Amino acid sequence: MKNRFIKFFFVFAALSSGLAAQVKPKQHLTTRVLFIFDASFSMIDTWQNNKKIDVAKEMLTEIVDSIRNVPDLQMALRTLGADYSLYPERNCKDTRLLVPFAPDNGMKIEYAIKTIQPMGTTPIAYTLGQCADDFKPCDHCHDVIILITDGIEECGGDPCEVAKSLHAKGINLRPFIIGIGNEDFSDAYNCVGKFFDVRQEENFKNVLKIVISQALNNTSAQVNLMDAQGKPMETDVAMTFYDQATGKRIYNFMHTLNDYGNPDTLYLDPNVTYHIVVHTIPEVEKNNVTLTPGKHNVIPLDAPQGYLHFVMDGENDYRSLAVLIKKHDDDKTLNVQYVESTEKYITGKYDLEILTLPRIYEKGVKVSERATTTVNIPEAGVVTINKLSPGPTSIYLDEGGKMVWVYNLDNNALKQMITLQPGNYRIVYRPENVKQTVFTIDNSFEVKSGLSTFVNLQ
Repeated sequence: MKNRFIKFFFVFAALSSGLAAQVKPKQHLTTRVLFIFDASFSMIDTWQNNKKIDVAKEMLTEIVDSIRNVPDLQMALRTLGADYSLYPERNCKDTRLLVPFAPDNGMKIEYAIKTIQPMGTTPIAYTLGQCADDFKPCDHCHDVIILITDGIEECGGDPCEVAKSLHAKGINLRPFIIGIGNEDFSDAYNCVGKFFDVRQEENFKNVLKIVISQALNNTSAQVNLMDAQGKPMETDVAMTFYDQATGKRIYNFMHTLNDYGNPDTLYLDPNVTYHIVVHTIPEVEKNNVTLTPGKHNVIPLDAPQGYLHFVMDGENDYRSLAVLIKKHDDDKTLNVQYVESTEKYITGKYDLEILTLPRIYEKGVKVSERATTTVNIPEAGVVTINKLSPGPTSIYLDEGGKMVWVYNLDNNALKQMITLQPGNYRIVYRPENVKQTVFTIDNSFEVKSGLSTFVNLQ
């Protein structure tokens, strides 16, 4: 049996998989509230001045009556411990959906509340697992579960494990735990939610009002991508919202400014602590973002950006010339950008590796806010190499006598055309059928921008 002098009220708010989809602007958001009412035998005990069952039924009836005409609201009612007596044996699957979700069913729920009588045990974990099926698939619904009970789990279930299972099914369980009694049991429920200590009967109604207010008031937010002047002017970048606790992705949005030039409004679940990643280059992140339920929240992130633009002087003889972009003095490649393109980056310094032949390295290239940094690549030349017979052939850049490898030609090709940057080169070749090193051919040649060079290996 449960302790007659220690009472608890658990309030669980859940977000269904439908909320994982983006909420489209101007689309009506339907709020679905499932009340789970504990009708276990201990609810017949007296709580201060009245029986717990009578206080809970009266308060819940008042709440249902006060919200039943709210637009875009649907309610449902499930019980636990209402159908089977404790004797001779407790039934740990004693839960039933009395009233399913439907519009305008407030009076039906109020009538069903009146018929509930305390009977059995408290299978909290099992009930929470069953209620997942009460919510039919919906891509524009805000789903809430409110569980009213006077005790902890009595059937050996584990609400924490149930929460993990619901997460796996795409349902995010976010509980509010309201305890009534002289002991603080918050440590036992940190894995599943917040603990509120309520000592007086009259406070129960106030707490229910707070929870209902959070459930019915759509919580909005805007993400301010701040420039260097502290103004929210940056935009047109994707954002991902993760559950900070589980790492699960909740939303993907493409940031935009509305018709008034302000960051557009998003509608988010207030019961999740978010880890936000803005997919700028490099990414900008913000941890432990919490929202005030029923309010418009502003989420600022510093994201001043500028542009990198690559051009080649004259004609571009490369088929597809790429540039590796790295943060200054960091080996990690942030992006691969192509010549004749423009890309946006967080302001700062970057190191560039331009995949010409030979490669060009530029360090500490500065990107300034709302400015375009243009990197000019010297126009290449085209070298045509003719061989009398197959054989290993390599091209080297001649840097004042130092040989820097550039490219290995196809051994079997007798004629090849190579695009090279301006400079002095050497080519080393030996006919394949000649087995003596002394017959190596070592020629020098110069490549000039925009010009063709012919090298005959004889």
